[in-house]
Order: sequence, then C-alpha cells, then structure tokens
Amino acid sequence: MHKLPISGAMMALLALAPAPAARADPPARPAAVQAVVDCRKIDDSVQRLACYDKAVADMTVAEDKGDLVSLDRSQRQAARQQTFGFALPTLAFLDRGERSEELNRVTETVASTSRDVDGNWILRMQDGAVWRQTDGAVLSRDPRPGSVVLIKKAALGSFMMDIDGQPAVRAHRDN
Repeated sequence: MHKLPISGAMMALLALAPAPAARADPPARPAAVQAVVDCRKIDDSVQRLACYDKAVADMTVAEDKGDLVSLDRSQRQAARQQTFGFALPTLAFLDRGERSEELNRVTETVASTSRDVDGNWILRMQDGAVWRQTDGAVLSRDPRPGSVVLIKKAALGSFMMDIDGQPAVRAHRDN
C-alpha cells in the first residue's frame, strides 16, 4: 500500500473537505432599538424623556407586530442547544457575546435509547434531539435514560459524544 507523506495526505484531505461556513457578522442593531439608544445623545432632559417615550412606544409597536424580536442570553442558549448539530449558518446572531467553548459543546440528558441494525446507539435526548453513534465503538457501560451526554464539535464538521464520562464516540444528529 502506498502511503502519502503527511503533508500530502493533509493536503488531499483538505482538498476533499467542504469549506468551513463563513461566520456572518452580527446583524446591525434594529432601527427601533437604535432610536432608543440615540435618545441618550440629547442633552435637554425634557427632550430626552420625550424621545425615550416615543422610541419605547415605537419599539413596543414593532414588537407587537412581530417586526422586532428580542432574546435574552438564556433564550439564545436554549435556541443554540436545540439546533446544535445542524448546519444552520443563518443563526450566527445567537452567538453574540458567547465564549467559543460554549458554542462548541452541549450537555444533554438521555430520555431513551435504542440500537440501529449495525449495533450503534441511538439516543433520544430529553429535549427531543436524536443523536446516533457512527463509529461502531463499544461502550463499557450501556447508555440509559438519565445518562449525561457531552457532545462536542470535532474536526471536519463531525461530533464526539461522551456518555457518562466514557471515552467519546463519533456521533451524528438525526433530527
């Protein structure tokens, strides 16, 4: 069997790998929110208060109509957790203000387990996500409802799944 030099093998691997998704810049501040921020620039307190009152009223109307949606950090984290494992490049706005290690891993709790025809584990998590083992590795302890699973992003768009502190196995999200 012919072996490529390490640098040649790496170049071949990189040539076949899909290009990483470009991280989109966070969207500009919505006009309704910018109007509130701009009121801070007014020196006269009466005019500034009138500006705030109008801007907040306009923001409330925009929110009621669905033209403006606001999310706090916990809501963004919940959305990221629900979509972890999917390639959804349009959700980069959820990453604003987060540390990279928080974006590259998720901890789940197993609700139910089964095996596919190849004997790989299929884990349905309490939040409804379904993760499937893809590498055929044997676990020393079978996963069970209540097992704690740490799923991390790995190389070339793959994922590693650590079940109850055991050595990690390769995994893919099914749903």
